[in-house]
Amino acid sequence: MEVDIGKGDVRTIQRGKTWAQFEYLQKGFEDTRGLKLCYYNGTIEILMPGAAHELFKKIIAILIEVFLLDRQIEFEPTGSMTRKREGTAAAEADESYEIQGAKLCVEINFTSGDESKLLCYQELGVDEVWFWEDGVLAVYSLQSDGYQKVSRSQISALAAIDLTIMSECILIGETSRIEAVNKFRQAHPIASD
Repeated sequence: MEVDIGKGDVRTIQRGKTWAQFEYLQKGFEDTRGLKLCYYNGTIEILMPGAAHELFKKIIAILIEVFLLDRQIEFEPTGSMTRKREGTAAAEADESYEIQGAKLCVEINFTSGDESKLLCYQELGVDEVWFWEDGVLAVYSLQSDGYQKVSRSQISALAAIDLTIMSECILIGETSRIEAVNKFRQAHPIASD
């Protein structure tokens, strides 16, 4: 078992586990608020997010939702619901959405987790995964040969977002959500008809 701690997050990795063991563990933790579980290829990841983790996931959610709401684009906020492919993969994103038929998952990473989680999301058919790590937002779009890092979202409703500005706004949001949203809106004006 591996344990990693970063900015209040505690991540535990257990390898060589079966789907049945994952489901048993999941059932045991179902009343544990905030705990996140992931299973892929015999590996179980248990994440207990800290305060900074929760703050950044919420800031990113606010900015995504402001962008969509300002443009009157319908979306379904699916939060950290468990996505599963029975016997193979399961993941609970920090935030997730369904936008015009596309699935988006957002991951905050303060510990040694890495983009290997992309293989799990690929198995689950998630169209795009956004990682926040070390003050930078990285976007991965699912292509026919797996995820590719892209400079703009490939989800058409989000393609106009400037990811550099969004990263700046996320950092601003650490101290002022209002200032972050105001800067984000200024950088992403709504086109008039």
